[in-house]
Amino acid sequence: MKNKFYITTPIYYANAQPHIGHAYTTVATDALARFYKLQKTKTFFLTGMDEHGAKIAQKAKEESKKPQELVNEVSDDFKKLWQELDIEYDNFIRTTNPEHKKAIQVSLQTLYDKGVIYKGEYEGLYCVGCEQFKNESDLVDGKCPDHNVEPEVMKEESYMMKMDERQTELIQKIESDDFKIRPEKYKKEILSFLKNNELEDLSISRKNVNWGIPLPFDETHTAYVWFDALLNYLTGLGWNGDVNKIPDFWPANIQMLGKDILRVHATIWPIMLMHLGIELPKQLFVHGHILSDGKKMSKTIGNVISIDEMLEKFGTDGTRYLLLSAGTFGEDIDITIERMVEKYNADLANGLGNLVSRVVKLSENIDFSNIERKIYDPIQWNKMFIESLWFDKALERIWSHLVQKSNKYIEETKPWELAKSSKKEFEKVMEKLVEDLYFIAQLLESFMPETSIKIKQQLETGKKEILFERIK
Repeated sequence: MKNKFYITTPIYYANAQPHIGHAYTTVATDALARFYKLQKTKTFFLTGMDEHGAKIAQKAKEESKKPQELVNEVSDDFKKLWQELDIEYDNFIRTTNPEHKKAIQVSLQTLYDKGVIYKGEYEGLYCVGCEQFKNESDLVDGKCPDHNVEPEVMKEESYMMKMDERQTELIQKIESDDFKIRPEKYKKEILSFLKNNELEDLSISRKNVNWGIPLPFDETHTAYVWFDALLNYLTGLGWNGDVNKIPDFWPANIQMLGKDILRVHATIWPIMLMHLGIELPKQLFVHGHILSDGKKMSKTIGNVISIDEMLEKFGTDGTRYLLLSAGTFGEDIDITIERMVEKYNADLANGLGNLVSRVVKLSENIDFSNIERKIYDPIQWNKMFIESLWFDKALERIWSHLVQKSNKYIEETKPWELAKSSKKEFEKVMEKLVEDLYFIAQLLESFMPETSIKIKQQLETGKKEILFERIK
C-alpha cells in the first residue's frame, strides 16, 4: 500500500493498572498518528493488551479471580484511560481474542512444519516478572535489575525455535538500517549484544502454564507469552496467520517501545518474522524511562506520579502537553509535580490561555470572517521535528515563535489604546493576532486536539472560555 503509515505501541501486559509510562508512550504514538492523518496519509494506529502468561495466572489467583476476569477488568481500565487522554487508536487488540489465538496456532504450525520449531528441553534462569529467561550477564548481583529478584532455575520439556541460524542475517539488516533501530545508541547496543553473544534457541512453549494458547501440534504445551504477544502487530491488522496473505498496512513504519523491552523486539520478533518469510518492521523507536527528581519512580521512595493525579490536576490536554514537552523522546525524562505545575502555569495558563483570552476579548466587536487564516502550511512548519519524534522541540517552537511572540506583540502595540486612536491600525494589529492564533490552533491539532478545537471555536464565535485555570 502506498501513502500509508502504520504505527504501534507496545502491547501492554494486563497484570496491573495502567501507569504514567504507558500513558507517555501512547500519547506520543497518538500525536504522531494524528499528524499523519492530518496529511491525509492512510494511517493505522494499533494498541492493545497482552493477556496470557504465568504472571497473569498468578495475579488472578492472588485476587481470587479467574484469569479472564482479571484481564477483562484491566483492559477496560486501559480503554478508559485512553478515552480520558483523547487517544484516537484504530484498533485495540487483545490476545485473548479468538481470532488472535487462531492466528497464533496457524503460525506455530507453519514453523513446526518447516522444522524451525522442534521438541527439546530447556534449562535456564527464568524471571517470572519479565516472563523471560535471563543470561548471567543480564543480572545485577544475581538479581533481575528490573524486578530485584533472583530468577528461578527452570528445567523442563519445551518446544524450541531456532535462533542462531538467522543471527548473521539479522545483524546485516540492523547495520544497513533495513531494520532500523532508533535512537542510534540503541542500535549500537543491540549490535554489540548480537556480535558478542550467540543467540540460544528460544523456548517457545510452557508445559506448566495453563493460561495460554495451546500448541496445535501438542496441546499439553501452551505458547510462550512473548511469541503469542509479538504477533499482535499483525493480528491487530486482521491477519489470520496465512503467510501468503499479509495485511496491506504491513510492514509497520514505526513500532514504539520502552528500552526495557528492546532486546525482545530486536531479536525474537525479527527472527520470528524471518522464519515466517514476512517483511520486518521498518523501524523500532525506543524511548527512555520517566524519572522523578532524578530517581526511578518507586512506592518505597514515595516519588510515584500517577497518571490519574496528572489528569485531575492538569486536565487532558494539559497532561498531554506536559508529557510531550518534558524532554527528548528517546531519552530518560525527569519530572516532578512541582516543576509540572510551574510549567503548566507559565506555558498554558499565563502563556497560551492568556493569549487566547486577550485576543478574543479585544476582537469581540470586529468581523474577521474574511480573514485568510493560514499564513503557513501547518504540516510543513513542524514536519521535520515531528517526523524525527522531537515532540518537545516541536512544541517549544510553537511557544517560542508564536505564543510568546504574540503575547509580546500585544504588549508592544497596545491594541486597547489603538482602538481609541486609530481604528485602521487597531484592526490591522488584531488581524495579525487572529491569524497567528488560528495558526497556533492548527499546529496543536496533533498534540492538544481539544484545545485546538476550543481556540477555533472562540475565534469563530467570540465566546470567551478559560482554557487553562491557573494552579495555585
